[in-house]
Amino acid sequence: MDSPSLLTALILGIVEGLTEFLPISSTGHLIVAGSLLGYTGERAKVFEIVIQAGAILAVCWEYRSRLLGVIAGLPRERRAQRFAINLLIAFLPAAILGLLFNRLIKSVLFAPVPVALAFILGAFVILWIERRHRLRPAAARIDDVDDVRWMDALKIGLAQAFALIPGTSRSGATIMGGMLFGLSRRAATEFSFFLAIPTLLAACVYEFVRNRALLSSQDVGAFGVGFAAAFVAAFLCVRWLLRYVSHHDFVPFAWYRIGFGALILFTAWRGLVRWD
Repeated sequence: MDSPSLLTALILGIVEGLTEFLPISSTGHLIVAGSLLGYTGERAKVFEIVIQAGAILAVCWEYRSRLLGVIAGLPRERRAQRFAINLLIAFLPAAILGLLFNRLIKSVLFAPVPVALAFILGAFVILWIERRHRLRPAAARIDDVDDVRWMDALKIGLAQAFALIPGTSRSGATIMGGMLFGLSRRAATEFSFFLAIPTLLAACVYEFVRNRALLSSQDVGAFGVGFAAAFVAAFLCVRWLLRYVSHHDFVPFAWYRIGFGALILFTAWRGLVRWD
């Protein structure tokens, strides 16, 4: 299939927007959804770049005042400089490992069954960290992203590197990593949002440069629908998640991951769905 239908583009855009910033793996959901909708292959990967850019724009728009303030303050404000340095430090581990192992990971792990296994394993990590967080609430020593130290940023960046395995969830790895290393639930969530900007933007630019020859003018309509759907869905999801983490934990997402992963494995085992 060369270009997705408008309905397929809409569905995948919504899937991307709703899952990019939740700890349930947008890549995993797109692999599964693309397989079910029959939209896979190299052109599908280019489409995913476009809709991922829509999700990034949603975070940039939600935090536009904060981001513009950081950019304006970089030449002279210590707070802005520290914030930018922390994001750079947290960004580097996944960027370096991604460049080294991108082809290997895509050739071996970009399939529904490996994704399902990562879903389930990641769920147990979430359950363990949330239990630890409840038993040791005093361990959450950082309540604001401005209080994150460079060593904290490095640890979160190393946690994010696990998200190179599809199905792990970039947001899940960074949020859970942040909570494990001393951030409150809200601070870890916000840091994950900010870290998504350079991480996803770099991934989009890298993949776009590699696959730009696959783009054509015929893609404009469907890609535009997917981009817009991802932007709206991600914007609503980010706002909802910030309210959610103020009073709830991530345990329901862990059980969702287990159920979703088990469903994929069961349908594959019984031959009910032919996963590509």
